[in-house]
Amino acid sequence: MRVISWNIQWGRGADGVVNLSRIIDRIHALGPADVVCLQEVASRFDGLAGGQGEDGPARLAAAFPGYSMIYGPAVDVPGRDGERQCFGNLILSRLPVGAVYRHLLPAPPEAGVPNMQRGCIEAVVVSPEGPALRVLTTHLEYYAPGQRLVQARWLQRRQAEVAAVAALPVPAREQNGPFARPPMPAAALMCGDFNCEPDAPAWSAITDTVGSAAPWCDAWRVLNADTPHPPSVGLHGADWPDHAFCCDYVFVSQALAPAVRALSYDADTAASDHQPVRIDLDLSGLV
Repeated sequence: MRVISWNIQWGRGADGVVNLSRIIDRIHALGPADVVCLQEVASRFDGLAGGQGEDGPARLAAAFPGYSMIYGPAVDVPGRDGERQCFGNLILSRLPVGAVYRHLLPAPPEAGVPNMQRGCIEAVVVSPEGPALRVLTTHLEYYAPGQRLVQARWLQRRQAEVAAVAALPVPAREQNGPFARPPMPAAALMCGDFNCEPDAPAWSAITDTVGSAAPWCDAWRVLNADTPHPPSVGLHGADWPDHAFCCDYVFVSQALAPAVRALSYDADTAASDHQPVRIDLDLSGLV
């Protein structure tokens, strides 16, 4: 199973030009992907640098026939002529999709810094080579570090809660109708732009092995131990940052860690200010 994660900055490249065709071509070149997780996907959103109100979800859906598309805007506001302006995360899956949850991440007030609502899409996908697993994609707060830490802790708790529920028997009243409990496997993969460097407070909160019964594992370190993460921003002269570093990660649940086979950062493309991340999993040994 191959998953690609990428903050596409609404299609804006390091050159400041919005060109979704470059994004689409690069994803295809990195594939074939079973699941594609994208952040900063905009739909008819005015005022984005270099943009003309492009409908990103529509372009991506057309470019990936045979894939189910799950769009989870964290920002959804009125636009022109009765349209909605949306901004958030998106999943494309050519695997069957089970339950889907669109979460709004906590955003406690933090004075003196700009911030926007953030979200997370959580979807169950079923691979023919193995059991079902949950795929989550998210984009944490950048300017407000207190919010970012709270969001990281929420993502950590979410994994612990799902793992705890998965171990419980299903009562009769939760087998039918809207009260039915959909299959939610504890095995999970979470990817996206976490807006923090390795070992920063938010990264540490997600991977905390002391305060949680179900910590996330950084998939890069599963394979590479203490070898530094490759940079995922700052490689191609975009507006920011002032130095190259990593803030885009793939985390896996402890149950999924043995399935990680390869993980790479595509350093060549300048189609976004972030670099795509690709992970390959072997699910055949999982139960």
